[in-house]
Amino acid sequence: MLIFKLSLLCFLWSCQPKVEIKSEITEKKNENLNLDSLPPGIQKLMKAYPGHFKTFENNEIVWKDGTKMPYDDFKKDKSFAQLINEADLEDQLMSMAYPKGKNAPKPKQKEDPGRVRYEAFFKKMYGTSPEEVRKKLTTVVWLPKSMNIKLQVTTVNDIHLKIQGISNRLDTMPHLHKYLKNPGGTFNWRNIAGTDRLSMHSFGMTIDINVEFSDYWRWAVKSEEGDGSRIIEYRNRIPLELVEVFEEFGFIWGGKWYHYDTMHFEYRPELLLD
Repeated sequence: MLIFKLSLLCFLWSCQPKVEIKSEITEKKNENLNLDSLPPGIQKLMKAYPGHFKTFENNEIVWKDGTKMPYDDFKKDKSFAQLINEADLEDQLMSMAYPKGKNAPKPKQKEDPGRVRYEAFFKKMYGTSPEEVRKKLTTVVWLPKSMNIKLQVTTVNDIHLKIQGISNRLDTMPHLHKYLKNPGGTFNWRNIAGTDRLSMHSFGMTIDINVEFSDYWRWAVKSEEGDGSRIIEYRNRIPLELVEVFEEFGFIWGGKWYHYDTMHFEYRPELLLD
């Protein structure tokens, strides 16, 4: 009888760890995806925003909390207006390449890399209402040594630390300060002018610099054809040296859009990856 009991205990002890180990391995596979096996756009997304996603399966990105978001709506050959107004997540990531660096050419007609946005993605990441976004805001001191201006930006993706890093760097470059004083703003829950789409300022991950030295396509034209066919004369007074600092920290510049907005910088690291 004693031999039987000891045998039973040994059997139970030897089986139990195997179940635990199997579960542990499965969880690690979910958390450590083989990025090379994923679509290029998903690879960019997971590299640019580490920690937000669990997996990608069945054409859906799965967020850490289990929320599933469609990637590709399989609508091909979208017009410019459709890309701007009806983008899916794949369009946001893959439809227009952003030309980083100071040697980027002047944007051609209908080249607006960064204006193609899947709004649901940003709402999920930063907040679906002004109240939800505000809970994640903190104060950054813009150019603390020379101007000491307080700005409200989100803490999501450590954007507050990135804005502070940009600020500290630019504080040591006095020849650029005239473009940086009196910043046009950061958090402001509102629609983009002339549209029913939310401005990226709604999420606290965007900054406008000094309006006095800025140019905006709507100031140069009276109206906008929805298909992007209007001819717009490109204008810019912002030094590309300044732009390079922002890009180093993951921010794209609205001056690289055909529908230019040269005061505008927006945190979009997925568009800056090689």
